[in-house]
Amino acid sequence: MSDGRQGGYLIEFIQVGNAVKVSAVDPKTGLEVSIVGSPLMSRDQLSRAAVQKLEYRLSKAQK
Repeated sequence: MSDGRQGGYLIEFIQVGNAVKVSAVDPKTGLEVSIVGSPLMSRDQLSRAAVQKLEYRLSKAQK
């Protein structure tokens, strides 16, 4: 995924029982967030949710 910055984000998917843990990392700052979602959701949907959370946390860190 990319946010318009060079480099984008690192995304990792781990299936844990009947859920999927999705981690998103900003390689520039090292900030990492994770979400837990349904394995029935597409990887794109899960990625977008994780990236939205990461971008929110990045905006909070800049204040």
